[in-house]
Formats: sequence, C-alpha cells, structure tokens
Amino acid sequence: MSDDHTHVQEFFGARAADWDSRFPDDDPAYAAAVAELGLREGDHVLDAGCGTGRALPPLRAAVGPSGVVLGADLTPAMLQAAVRAGRDHDGQLLLTDVAALPLRPRSLDAVFAAGLVAHLPDPARNLRELARVVRPGGVLALFHPIGRAALAARQGRRITPDDLRAEPNLRPLLTGSGWRMTSYVDEDARFLALAVRQVRQR
Repeated sequence: MSDDHTHVQEFFGARAADWDSRFPDDDPAYAAAVAELGLREGDHVLDAGCGTGRALPPLRAAVGPSGVVLGADLTPAMLQAAVRAGRDHDGQLLLTDVAALPLRPRSLDAVFAAGLVAHLPDPARNLRELARVVRPGGVLALFHPIGRAALAARQGRRITPDDLRAEPNLRPLLTGSGWRMTSYVDEDARFLALAVRQVRQR
C-alpha cells in the first residue's frame, strides 16, 4: 500500500466513529448537491470516497429501486460506520481505491465525490479513472458541505493560490482528465463543481 493510502486510512480511520456526530447539520447540503446531479429513475451512480455514506440515502431516493448506487472508500472504519448507520441498505459498499475501480468502462451515469479531490494522490490520473467508468454525457459532482474559505478557517489555515479546488486550477484539471466543467459554486455554505464527461476522453 502506498504512503498516500496509508495516510488517508490512518487519518479517516481515527475519525470514523464520531465523524457524523462532528458534522450533524450537513445532510441537507448533501441532499441539495445530489439533486443538482439531475439523476433519473434507474440510473447507476457512484459515491466516490463515500466515507460514512451520507450521500447514499439521497442518491438512492434519486435513482429509485431500479437504480444502482455504489459507495466506494479506501478506509474500512468509514465503511463500518456506514453499515452501523444503516446506509448499506441504500447502496452497495466497496472497499476499494477510487483510483483503480473494479467497474466496467462507461458503466455509470454519474459520480458524486464529497471532499475527495484534496485526498487524491494523483488528481489528473485519478479523475481520468472516474471518467473511464462514466458514460459520455454523464456527470461528476465535486462537493463539500462548506466552501473553501470556511474549510480553511476551520482547519486554521489560509487559502493559497495553488489550491486545487480554486476555479482557475480545477477547470483545466478537469478538462485534461476527460471532463468539462459546467458550473462552479464556492460560498460559505457549500462548494460544488459540476462537470460533464466529454465524448472523447483525453
């Protein structure tokens, strides 16, 4: 296992048990972000880096009983917390690296990714992997329940120009990874960047 993977597992593993109780008011923001994916009954969707599975209930509600909802995470303790919360009833949980998904090309209609980008060891390559499993015209949502400035303040740091989630950095990163950004919102209450899978993946 790479050092990046070990660090992510140690970081989130130590916080999994009380993760939801630390951020009890985030559920409406998750539901609102999922709504912007424009999912339809029967769609196939992945929550990439699903953590405790907070997006799984609104994703299931959006695609209905005939849809497919997957939640993938690298940290066993996070998936165990999702099971304890009963969210495994809303989607199939996969212990896997989102940089090497056990999914067929073009098998998904959408990917939802909350707080994922900052933890990707190779963002361009990892976003290309997400593009691989999404059909052309499918949607990617990069989400966080608070904006970049609010998150930086919470963590006791300042935003720097090289912040990956800044629009001037994120837009070309997505374009070079098989996506076209269609909207970008960064405000105190949320961060949400939506992108569409390009017909030809670069």
